Amino acid sequence: MTNELVNDDSTTLQPPGYIAIEGPIGVGKTTLTKRLAETFNYDTLLELAEENPFLTRFYKNQRQAAFQTQLFFLMQRAQQIQSIRQSDLFQPVRVADFLIEKDCLFAGLTLDEDELSLYQQVYQHLTIDVPTPDLVIYLQAPTRVLLERIDKRGVPSEQGMDKQYLERLNEAYLSFFHYYDAAPLLIVNAAEIDLVNNDADYQQLVDYILNIKSRRHYFNPKPSHAM
Repeated sequence: MTNELVNDDSTTLQPPGYIAIEGPIGVGKTTLTKRLAETFNYDTLLELAEENPFLTRFYKNQRQAAFQTQLFFLMQRAQQIQSIRQSDLFQPVRVADFLIEKDCLFAGLTLDEDELSLYQQVYQHLTIDVPTPDLVIYLQAPTRVLLERIDKRGVPSEQGMDKQYLERLNEAYLSFFHYYDAAPLLIVNAAEIDLVNNDADYQQLVDYILNIKSRRHYFNPKPSHAM
């Protein structure tokens, strides 16, 4: 199979080689990652939150489990990326549902000063030579929408998530991507459109991605109505 796609005017377009999708909890990162991977015939690099043994404890008591939770995620993500590089299998044809730089964003929200200092030292060591994506997609949605989606997907550890924590996280993402310039960035208003079940909404996004070359872009279409 080929990774090339043909648009409406018969022009052959090549999607970005390494795409990272980001956004707060419940915004739809993993689902979009899998759908783009299928469309582009790409491999996926997925967060494995279910493997973090501290996550349930974190949602019950953030203060007590924050450091262990963040350190596990950091080591897991760094190991995923580095193991691919070391095996010479890292090819620029992947979609990831995380950007490793965002780990510091979560750490800054949950760790105290001493924990954060230690965490940052480990982060600097583990993220040497981490590849930069060819495109980062940042999915945005208001906190109320995130809460609705979290409730709908029904992951046991996420139920009853603190609204204030989610609001702080959403604000932290806004601030992070306001200054982000390490890779081309596509900011997507994901609040009203349905990128999972509505093919028209999804195809609009794919067409937009195929025409991105550099810098910062905004995708804020009117929602389509599924037939």
